[in-house]
Amino acid sequence: MKRAIIIILDGVGVGELPDAANYGDSGSDTLGNLSRAVGGLNLPNLASLGLGCIHQVEGLSYPDTPLGNYGKMAEVSPGKDSTTGHWELAGVLLDKPFPTYPQGFPPLILDEFTRQTGLQILGNKTASGTEIIKELGEKHIATGRPIVYTSADSVFQIAAHEEVIPLDRLYELCEIARGILKGKHEVARVIARPFVGKSAEDFRRTKYRRDFSLKPVGKTMLRRLQERHITTVGIGKINDLYAYDGIDENIITKTNAEGMQALDESVARYKSGLIMANLVDFDMLWGHRNDTGGFKSGLETFDVWFGDFLKNLRNRIY
Repeated sequence: MKRAIIIILDGVGVGELPDAANYGDSGSDTLGNLSRAVGGLNLPNLASLGLGCIHQVEGLSYPDTPLGNYGKMAEVSPGKDSTTGHWELAGVLLDKPFPTYPQGFPPLILDEFTRQTGLQILGNKTASGTEIIKELGEKHIATGRPIVYTSADSVFQIAAHEEVIPLDRLYELCEIARGILKGKHEVARVIARPFVGKSAEDFRRTKYRRDFSLKPVGKTMLRRLQERHITTVGIGKINDLYAYDGIDENIITKTNAEGMQALDESVARYKSGLIMANLVDFDMLWGHRNDTGGFKSGLETFDVWFGDFLKNLRNRIY
């Protein structure tokens, strides 16, 4: 085999893990629950590979002889965040979870952030990214203070209006936070969350999110391949989650559409090596907002594209 391609549909799950209750996720079943909520999904290309054989999803067929091998995996590492999962996919296991902050960050972290940046902050609580900019966005514009918040994941997120704190400055603030969050407070990711709009009614996050992740604590398959002079290509969120470790070609994408285009271009360009892509809209746009209509449409759009992608692969292989 000369080439391998890994496509991660971020946030598209097939049932809860045994430790789901530890994270308030009992009953989680993204594909199953979604298919029931929308009256079934039309995903013929994914079904042809065996998706319906993995998990009960309304609307999917169950072919007797799927075109692909299929299965589902259970994460070994403790934790539920993107960094933990992606590291494990690449062969790096954790023995303890990254820290989370359901009550907000302690003063020693935020005092040091203020000292190094010269900025007081707003927020400091667990919140939905879209809701917290509705709540605090206008105050942020009036004061110039960045909005700091977290989630159930191990993240330190900084939201700022692009006309109040320009992108370069927002990324600089994230770099400062990344340097502060060490030791027992070493969160998996610091995330820049820029937004635009004139008032709470029309604030919206932009595609210029950026993740500042820890470097993997062990040697990933990406680095092992790179050491053997096998090309590695990271598309979208991949580069941020591995902190660019072991990646030869970094292709920045901010949406599913951009990611799928980058996959098409990468397959045409690279005849060997590993191509690894993360399509983020399922998680970022629809999953966190429980937008079942958007999620359904996004999956079905991906499936149409994926059918053509598979045909192109077969043409090149055979």
